Amino acid sequence: MGETKNLIGREAISKITELIDDIEICMFCTYENGKLISRPMSAQQVDDDGNIWFLSDKNSEKNKALQSDNKVELLYAKGNSKFIAIHGKGTVVFDKEKIKELWTPIAAIWFTEGVNDPDISLIKVSLDDGYYWDTKHGKMVELAIMAAALITGKTMDDGIEGSLSKS
Repeated sequence: MGETKNLIGREAISKITELIDDIEICMFCTYENGKLISRPMSAQQVDDDGNIWFLSDKNSEKNKALQSDNKVELLYAKGNSKFIAIHGKGTVVFDKEKIKELWTPIAAIWFTEGVNDPDISLIKVSLDDGYYWDTKHGKMVELAIMAAALITGKTMDDGIEGSLSKS
């Protein structure tokens, strides 16, 4: 078994930012009639307060779902070495300045009129709590440790995991 390191405050926000920036795509999950509904999305930013920001079509099913139940699950995975699960509250936001701040050229694929597209909105996910799994020493060391474990037949876990909390 690997090491457990629970993270709070700035340390948790830093780990969330690091993993989300590295993994990029999550399954953005909302609840409809008690059922988990998932779709792939890419976060635009983790802000200094630990809020995770997404661009979204104001008429999307996820925006509608958030109006009746604002519970959100964000599930990220990269290979067999990096995972993060975020539990939070999602809020639909209409803020042109924030849209301009988060805009990237790739967003034009979904919002063809650019930052002034009338259908663009934001979703802000506020962290309730989360959990992460990562490697202590990076991919190359992880591969070497896995190879050594296969050769020796001994478990050599380079993992680190723990809870995430803003306070």
